[in-house]
Amino acid sequence: MTSTIHRCRWAESDARMQAYHDEEWGVPVRDSRALWEKLVLDTFQAGLSWRTILNKRDAFRSAFEGFDHRRIAGYGPAELERLMADAGIVRSRAKIQATIRNARAFLAMEERGEDFSTFVWSHVGGQPLPGDGTGSAARSPVGDALSAALKKRGFGFVGPVVVHAWLQAVGVIDDHETGCFRRAALVS
Repeated sequence: MTSTIHRCRWAESDARMQAYHDEEWGVPVRDSRALWEKLVLDTFQAGLSWRTILNKRDAFRSAFEGFDHRRIAGYGPAELERLMADAGIVRSRAKIQATIRNARAFLAMEERGEDFSTFVWSHVGGQPLPGDGTGSAARSPVGDALSAALKKRGFGFVGPVVVHAWLQAVGVIDDHETGCFRRAALVS
């Protein structure tokens, strides 16, 4: 008898999405650099499917020099144009400019001694916040509050919907659907 693994509905479409769901999505991320990388990717995902970004993730890593925030913070017009010409990534001027701005804000936090991971996780008391299990929420009170806090620190393109999706991806909010095998694994 074959057992069926129950996943969130959005992850059932293909093997790459299943692997991402099963191994990464919703797993609590506590490393500041990894949180930063995911924020960059979720910024680029706005208005697009995650599949698009997932398929281009390696190209993004290469184009943005491993998501090195110190290097990105120093980008100027030449780097912006280089990125705009890179067919391997999403070539949105507004999103690229936001990434550069956000690298500068991330660096400023770091230079003030403010750890990005501690800052993010402080919004949920250091523990993942369970979602409602429907997988349908596009935003949350925590995402709204963190969006405002990021903007106050100089981040851009971090509206409540982008931030909520990011919080789901990095496991700050556990929004695996009820019945999904990952929800049970992350709760225990």
